[in-house]
Amino acid sequence: MSISDTAQRTIPNRLHSRGYRLIRSWEVLLLGVAIIIFFANTQASPYFLDPWNLSDASFNFTEKAMIAFAMALLIITGEIDLSVAGIIALSSTAMGYALQLGAGTPMLVLIGLSVGVLCGAFNGVLITKMGLPSIVVTIGTMSLFRGIAYIVLGDQAFNGYPSDFSVFGRGYAFGVITWEIVILIVLAIAFGVLLHLTNFGRKLYVIGNNPTAALFSGVKVQRTKMILFLLTGLMSGLAAVCLTSRLGSTRPSIALGWELEVVTMVVLGGISILGGSGTIVGVVIAALVMGMVTFGLGLLNVPGIVMSIFIGGLLIGVIALPRLIGLIAAQRKR
Repeated sequence: MSISDTAQRTIPNRLHSRGYRLIRSWEVLLLGVAIIIFFANTQASPYFLDPWNLSDASFNFTEKAMIAFAMALLIITGEIDLSVAGIIALSSTAMGYALQLGAGTPMLVLIGLSVGVLCGAFNGVLITKMGLPSIVVTIGTMSLFRGIAYIVLGDQAFNGYPSDFSVFGRGYAFGVITWEIVILIVLAIAFGVLLHLTNFGRKLYVIGNNPTAALFSGVKVQRTKMILFLLTGLMSGLAAVCLTSRLGSTRPSIALGWELEVVTMVVLGGISILGGSGTIVGVVIAALVMGMVTFGLGLLNVPGIVMSIFIGGLLIGVIALPRLIGLIAAQRKR
């Protein structure tokens, strides 16, 4: 057999192998699930395909997805932040308090983002400088941040945000496309480039797979993780600005339980809870899946508690699925 014949047979085999891996990838599987859910929703409710309804449906996932992008990077490195909903509550409370002192829209946005970054820095220092486990620290700060919001507000609420502040959460960029969707698309592209096309992103995978080897390879592991906690805090602050703008008020119970939904979105998107693998594309598709599911159930007047049960079950199922597949594969080899 000539060299040219071997090359001709090798190249198609490689192309076939790549195509087969692509078809079997988690993202493609998830995209198929999204298409099925979309079709099921169109059959379940005649109001689903209304453009304005679809636009409003985006509010079910946009703010959570903003946090999920940063959370994905954090989980890839083997860490987690369960205080994101508490950060939203504290950032929103800080904006409401500043509103009472006469702050305008630019200052409100700056305060919301700054409080988010400060909360992320607090988490980061405790974890990267003191060596405390991230899951323990962020469970504690989850209660701490929301507890401060309850102390400041009690059972009251801050209202009366200026009309130009509402553009972040209720404004439309053009047609039925909201500003939140525009922000989300920009963030998805930015995080995708950061994770998949930069040296910084490649370092995250190295850290997640073997932090000790990464350290001996010259990667500043703790500094990188500190940056990610700051980034997660910033995205939580941005979500607080958008959510407060959309609701038009601040309450200490704002975004209650969102940490579970954000983590579910990340893990459903194919980010390994153990770190070291996953893509931003998967997180984007997972956000769409969860958004369509909750919106479809809402159109059918399904109670919120049922949605919570579904999300909890989905999280357990997604985490358990790789283990089940591994056990089945091992059984077949035997």
